[in-house]
Amino acid sequence: MKFSMKYLVLSGALIMTFLLYAKHVSAQQENVSFQVFYDELSPYGEWVDYQNYGYVWIPDVDQDFVPYSTAGYWVLTDYGWTWMSDYEWGWAPFHYGRWDFDHYYGWFWVPDNEWGPSWVNWRRADGYYGWSPMEPGISINLSFGRQYNRNNDHWMFVRDVDFERHDLNRYSVDRSNNVSIIRNSTVINTTYIDNSRHTTYITGPAREDVQSVTGRRINPVTIRENSQPGQVMSNGQLQIYRPRIEKNNGNQLKSAPARISELKDVRRPSERKETIQPGSSDSRNNHRVQPIQTRSVTNGNENIRQQPAEGKPQNNRVNLQPAQQQQQANPSYNVRQQPGKVRPQNSNAKPQNRDTKEKPGDSGSEKDKR
Repeated sequence: MKFSMKYLVLSGALIMTFLLYAKHVSAQQENVSFQVFYDELSPYGEWVDYQNYGYVWIPDVDQDFVPYSTAGYWVLTDYGWTWMSDYEWGWAPFHYGRWDFDHYYGWFWVPDNEWGPSWVNWRRADGYYGWSPMEPGISINLSFGRQYNRNNDHWMFVRDVDFERHDLNRYSVDRSNNVSIIRNSTVINTTYIDNSRHTTYITGPAREDVQSVTGRRINPVTIRENSQPGQVMSNGQLQIYRPRIEKNNGNQLKSAPARISELKDVRRPSERKETIQPGSSDSRNNHRVQPIQTRSVTNGNENIRQQPAEGKPQNNRVNLQPAQQQQQANPSYNVRQQPGKVRPQNSNAKPQNRDTKEKPGDSGSEKDKR
């Protein structure tokens, strides 16, 4: 009789555990629509109907914000180098969809349904690592080409020894040097195929290479599923919300933001008040590393090298041409310029019509066709 009671209790406990686990797994794997983006991101920015893309999100951030640069850092996971954002909303725009830049409105995010550790391109130069947000509608293979990487000022470079810092934005090299660094760099095209999601990711710098330059052992972080929007790093695990996102189809009600702002009413980045997120204030101070010139003499010839001001470099740096040195001293050189996007002559006026920039494919948009 005692044996039977113990057996029944044990069986009941096992059944209960199985049911709870099945419910947990079901919650993790439940497919959701783009509505989760529209609802969860609305408190942190504005949704607008943007030409060629449909609904895009403009975050409430200051004018120094750059995706995959401001308020975050890189951690190595089984999927490659993964962006860990300090923003509460970072689980979505840095892992789904792509970022693009408008010369008037700043950076904006175009939703898509593929999850990834990050959606950036990578480069390796002598003494530097660099990355740049991938534009919407561009395949990974196409993004490896030089023709695509035309926006040199969208690249962020740091010294390789600083790559693992949690306040990366403080150590970024001044973008006036990007042309020289890119010219002497190579594309990192190592990829990882995620068979469970039928997606390919760019993994970024090799683990062995980063370990070699930093002198520190790197232990990959395990990714665990969150059942609710958000992400947190705890006990060597990155717990993040990454549901499978279904796109709208003709058999269901199309999802859409509850509130859609008019483009003419969107404030410029310099006029916005950033929504402060816990734990991210320190990493938003945008102190860039200013390269300095050092001189050396080899066989009677004087060489000028660029070195970041903070710390002695361990590797040779890229030589700047005289014209680029003049650009570095010219403050106006840091103003972003993009083909096809014209800044209004009156800085206080908002454009009513802008040049249209066609994008190859609109796979990243979920527009409610009205």
